[in-house]
Amino acid sequence: MEDLYLSSEHVALRARRPEDIAVLQAQLYDDIATRALADTRAWQPIPRDSAQSPYAVTTSDDAAFFSVVDAQGDLVGEALLWGIDPHNRLANLGLALLPGFRCRGWSVEVLNLLCRYGFTVRGLNRLQLETHADNAAMLRAAEKTGFQQEGIRRNAAWALGSFSDVVLMGLLAEEWSDGEREH
Repeated sequence: MEDLYLSSEHVALRARRPEDIAVLQAQLYDDIATRALADTRAWQPIPRDSAQSPYAVTTSDDAAFFSVVDAQGDLVGEALLWGIDPHNRLANLGLALLPGFRCRGWSVEVLNLLCRYGFTVRGLNRLQLETHADNAAMLRAAEKTGFQQEGIRRNAAWALGSFSDVVLMGLLAEEWSDGEREH
């Protein structure tokens, strides 16, 4: 595939294609319960073909949007670096796998690819992520990638009718080893 940018054993990051939008919207955004836990903004109905879709193909100086594909090139999720701060050389990262591709350990590979992009391609010094304290899968994947818990923001997220704690995790370029960690 000509638009694969970074790859590992099971997954690769590539540019978002227009045909990815409807799939990502239907399986990630339109799943209100999942989306409410993945975004700080309140869910609202957005048509799949709308330019307002969070998966619309865009370019930005402070964000890098990727589609995640498997070894066969099938779309399996999304990944991004956002809030890229070139002066302080830091960024936030996030990922979401489609429901049929979760629980395979691929989140660790996606995080490593995002780290490779952030540290090696963009020259960043720090990457961070935030997740709900009860998101055990993301916390495990982040720890396996080398992220360290740096703090807990108590009752910082409102999702589906209640507040929850948010865990902040960070990783410095000097702490990360490119894919040498066990998956």
